[in-house]
Amino acid sequence: MIKDFEIEELQDGWEIVSIEEDADLISGLRPKGGATDEGVPSLGGEHITSDGHIKFSDKNARYVPKEFFKSVGYKRVEDNDILINKDGANTGKLAILKEKFSPNITINEHVFVLRSRKIFDQKYLFYWMFSYLGQRQIKERITGSAQPGLSSRFTKDFIVLKPPFHEQQKIAEILETVDNAIDKTDALIKKYKRLKQGLMQKLLTKGIDENGHIRSEKTHKFKDSPLGRIPEEWEVTKLGEVIELFDNKRIPLDSEYRSTIKGTIPYCGANGIIDYINDYIFDEEYVLIAEDGGDFSRYAETAYIMRGKFWANNHVHIVKGKNRVLDNYFLMFCINIQDVNSYISGTTRGKLNQRLLKSILNPLPPFPEQHRITTILSRVGEVIEKEEAYKAKLERIKRGLMEDLLTGRVRVNDL
Repeated sequence: MIKDFEIEELQDGWEIVSIEEDADLISGLRPKGGATDEGVPSLGGEHITSDGHIKFSDKNARYVPKEFFKSVGYKRVEDNDILINKDGANTGKLAILKEKFSPNITINEHVFVLRSRKIFDQKYLFYWMFSYLGQRQIKERITGSAQPGLSSRFTKDFIVLKPPFHEQQKIAEILETVDNAIDKTDALIKKYKRLKQGLMQKLLTKGIDENGHIRSEKTHKFKDSPLGRIPEEWEVTKLGEVIELFDNKRIPLDSEYRSTIKGTIPYCGANGIIDYINDYIFDEEYVLIAEDGGDFSRYAETAYIMRGKFWANNHVHIVKGKNRVLDNYFLMFCINIQDVNSYISGTTRGKLNQRLLKSILNPLPPFPEQHRITTILSRVGEVIEKEEAYKAKLERIKRGLMEDLLTGRVRVNDL
């Protein structure tokens, strides 16, 4: 059994336990008539995120009548309960309810609650279920393809390694500390992204004068334009008038062929880098704009910059701003602040073809001002990238710690 789960040896004081011997598995119920707009909060699979959190907000809130809640008694959710999505496309996703956001809360018919009776620390049990070994067992127990699901017997012979209780608590404490750092970093990233969006809105509509001040109609002259009120010094052009297109150089490569030419050079598509190969087509700075298969909504990264050597497929436009007329970074920001969906053709798979791309209206400040604007926005972008890199590092640390601590390969007593 230990060999099956890739554990070299069982550590002193550790045991192999089938979770059904200890834990209760509680399934939610659906009230007659379904969810309501008010009452007691009810958690479902849509509230469980892929990173083990619970997101319950005004946008996705679900409730059950108070009378129904009183009748289900034992199905009320408690602090540190483990929630498991039991059916649908996201079968097997799980989260831990660290802090109850209401004195009363329940689960709907699409969720199990897993609750240890006495031998497991709930946080330790959550991290075990969330680990590779736990997730593998969950996936093995999902049945059905059209309607995948977990039965109420999925805990039968579900293996968990059980260290002494104090060691469980220490393992959970270490992993939770890293999780908290990840959450704080994620909150910072979201804060900086909101800041960047606010700056984009101001700088790409009002600009910044020679003294570094954002213009306003109280202090500067503005004029009407097809894009609304803009500074008097600005123009509005169609992209086709101020860009160069290099789509004729694109060459798509299928994944099978790419697997034979692996390397370190980016292979790019509509949503960014999708692979790395050993050859390139382009070797300068370009703006890549999704043609199809991208996200064309406001503030989405419909456009991105590539510098140096790269290859690109036929799902992304390859563009440059005309020399000393349109700055590449300014072009990228102008595309990303727009809702490009209004320029998209097709219904099943929206496409921004060359004709529609060239028709996009774009503000055109004097070239030096474009550079001032992009300098500010790029600095905020660099801060975001730094925080995202730190978050990725923390996530790698967490994965390594889970692999070491939850198997006993590294004992917390040795740390």
